Amino acid sequence: MAIKRNKRFHVEVATSALSDIMFFLLLFFLIISTLANPNVIKMDLPKAETPDKTPQQHLSLSVTKEKKFFLDKEEVPYDQLEQRLVQKTTQMNDNTVVVRIPFDMEVQNLIDVLEIGIKNNLKFVIATKAN
Repeated sequence: MAIKRNKRFHVEVATSALSDIMFFLLLFFLIISTLANPNVIKMDLPKAETPDKTPQQHLSLSVTKEKKFFLDKEEVPYDQLEQRLVQKTTQMNDNTVVVRIPFDMEVQNLIDVLEIGIKNNLKFVIATKAN
């Protein structure tokens, strides 16, 4: 007489621990990606067809719509901007400055900043985003 077993073995993969690990990895990459961006001042940059990347990290000058000026995340009044630009570029031993200005800002504001660079023999690069 054949005895049948009612209990059969089923293969199972415990995925509860995997979801916890995936959650922690997601948090880790989100935090790291925000820290990797050197410019935390959010603004809409002008668009370009072929944006080139600079080979090294340069001094960053950001201008907001409210005409606030930031040198590498540090707010600087306009009357001290020229002095601080010259000071930082000589300190970094690099006369290249990346200008981040919103796309809908008046051209005169950009010209005012560029005149500072011309007067002090600085190289300005205007930051853009891909199209």
